[in-house]
Amino acid sequence: MIDVQELTKSYGSFTAVRGITFSAARGEIVGFLGPNGAGKTTTMRILTGYMPPSSGRAQVAGFDVVLDSLDVRRSVGYLPETVPLYPDMTVQGYVEYIAGLRGVPQAKGRARDVLRSVGMDSRRNSLIRNISKGMRQRVGLAQALVHDPPVLILDEPTIGLDPLQTLEVRDMVRGLGRDRTVLFSTHILSEAEQVCDRVIILDRGQIVALDTPQVLRERLQKGARLFVRVEGAPGPAQVHGVIGSIPGVAQVTPVPDGYVVEVRGQADVRARLAQSVVEAGWGLLEMRPAAMSLEDIFIELTARQASEDGPAKGRRAHA
Repeated sequence: MIDVQELTKSYGSFTAVRGITFSAARGEIVGFLGPNGAGKTTTMRILTGYMPPSSGRAQVAGFDVVLDSLDVRRSVGYLPETVPLYPDMTVQGYVEYIAGLRGVPQAKGRARDVLRSVGMDSRRNSLIRNISKGMRQRVGLAQALVHDPPVLILDEPTIGLDPLQTLEVRDMVRGLGRDRTVLFSTHILSEAEQVCDRVIILDRGQIVALDTPQVLRERLQKGARLFVRVEGAPGPAQVHGVIGSIPGVAQVTPVPDGYVVEVRGQADVRARLAQSVVEAGWGLLEMRPAAMSLEDIFIELTARQASEDGPAKGRRAHA
């Protein structure tokens, strides 16, 4: 449903998006990740027909974003980071108004149906200025869904929400992705891991990774990882000296409440590790497998990209 080939967008001498290529199928939720200025919002604006690319090609639901811009807009439901709401309208009135602009038949009934689907039917007569931010996000989702588009593009849909509201929006996104294509931008890495089928990690306008979180973990994690929690150790240097000297241990990294021990290849160091900790006079409180998180993957890839590119010159704050 989304097909992007060598897409580039430049603002004068600054290139925000650099020849990216990816696709997303129906029924797939694809997470779009990257630091501020990586090019996420620029790419989303191109895919919604908001702005043209400088070069390359992008198709949404079979329509070219440049040649068939109106058809693309009919095929996309877009929730920008700042939801464009009219505070003096009622919830029902606003969604009905958007439905009318979209040419949706029986706009009133459709607005009521979509508000019910996002859990806002009971507040349909409330003024938008009088509802919470979480409810406004739901209204934003309703306006994006009112014309029943096959593609949803959501830019940071949970930003600024409290934990309960965030969980509710994530559940809605998972449900919407069952029969639609969803491109989901977020800076919350755990959120992408919970919601998305695949993730695209963008840095400095380039794709540095595109796959499922599981495959990315397997690709970057060269050996096993253990989380170890010890009691009585003088400090990280001493723990590193004892555990790091065990044959097969590649690295010992302090983390909150303990240490992550990276193991070379298929070596099993658990028995030797436990023995070494006890012989050092410390208590071994916990030892368990520790899978590489999406946050670890993100840091590894963006740090690698930065080291390969060198210092960024003249970098601007385009999203």
